[in-house]
Amino acid sequence: MKCINCGTDNNLQDRTANQGRCKQCNHPFAFEPTSMGTVKITDPMFAKILADISVNNTLYFTPKQLLYFLDNRLRKKAFQPVSFVFLYLFFNIWVTLFFGGMTSAFLPNSFIIVNLIYQAATIFYLFNNTKSSKLNNSSRKSSAKTLIFIGIVIIVVGIFISLSLNSFPIFCTVVILGMLSTFLGTRQLGKVGNLPQEFLVPQSNLEGWLERWQQLNGKIEQLLHSPQERIAPASVNPDVTAYSFDRLIVCDSATIAQILIANNFHFENNCAILSVTGYPQTIFATTMEMLRRNPNLQVFAFHDCSPKGVSLLNHLLTSENWFLNSNLRIIDLGLLPRQILASKRGMFVQNAVPFARKSQELPTTVRQSLSAEELAWLDAGNFVELESFTPQMLIKVLQSGISGSLNLASHDSDLMLVDDSGNDIYIVESFG
Repeated sequence: MKCINCGTDNNLQDRTANQGRCKQCNHPFAFEPTSMGTVKITDPMFAKILADISVNNTLYFTPKQLLYFLDNRLRKKAFQPVSFVFLYLFFNIWVTLFFGGMTSAFLPNSFIIVNLIYQAATIFYLFNNTKSSKLNNSSRKSSAKTLIFIGIVIIVVGIFISLSLNSFPIFCTVVILGMLSTFLGTRQLGKVGNLPQEFLVPQSNLEGWLERWQQLNGKIEQLLHSPQERIAPASVNPDVTAYSFDRLIVCDSATIAQILIANNFHFENNCAILSVTGYPQTIFATTMEMLRRNPNLQVFAFHDCSPKGVSLLNHLLTSENWFLNSNLRIIDLGLLPRQILASKRGMFVQNAVPFARKSQELPTTVRQSLSAEELAWLDAGNFVELESFTPQMLIKVLQSGISGSLNLASHDSDLMLVDDSGNDIYIVESFG
């Protein structure tokens, strides 16, 4: 492992002999991959992850965003189909000869039986991969495609062997196994896209890693902490309050609003940013007063794909504290279930029983705005957090939404009008 301080390569013997420090500059290592179990992190790898998520230290991010980002990097190595096929072919021969030879003295057709058991075990392993919450969508899809490939191999090779041995039982067995593998692979290929996932690294582990990293390498300036809750409003120059904004982004959480504000999105795009919870508290009331002065205000809703998130638009329209009886143009940028179901990139979908209950308790107006497929997805307890996207991606999505809203009449616009009674309400069909 290379030292991030001087670039010297230190092997395990070097690190052990020097009590976890670089043999050249004596800088301590934050990670020791040989003692980390299945998830292995090195100092250069963690340094690159920090640089990549912050775009070379230019963007602020939260610990939760870092957890998602790290998880995605680790999952990319989870299943390699080319390596698996090579190992499958190697052990196909080795297992058959080794175990078949051991059992040949007391088991008729031992080589054939052992090979068939090996094929069945391979199918079982790959099928479990297609459902695994520890793999990403790409790995699950690769497992499904490999299932199809293995099924074809079993059928072709198996039929040839069964005809050579003139054995009808072997013929039937290999056809059944091959067809089963092909069927399961084909079926799972259409299901793996939005299956729930679990983090490979517990959040508590990352917190410990971040603490140790900063002790050894200095404070991570771009790392955001929980939004500060302040009760007392800040004093604002009266000359400033005389103006207003043309656009407002309302987030369903203070954390997302904090990310956007920390990265100066409001300055660079001339818009106000608030959370539905009242963040930032110090200027919330003043900002709302300024916004209500503008009859041409354009509002963008930005939220998690969760029962609370999909209710944000309805809350803005029915709450006296927001825009009840206001003729405004409101655009729902997402996340919405339809955007997740239509996405080809695959998102980090999670599942929790409380979310299923909350989904079923949504107001009738909200449930009627969703399709049957979207309701089924939410009612199953599925959800996706905006924090699963990098700061760069969140900024890109918002800029794209604002840009698309400049010409709502354009046929190229991704915005769809869903209600024109009182308010012009639009939704964005794709996320980013």
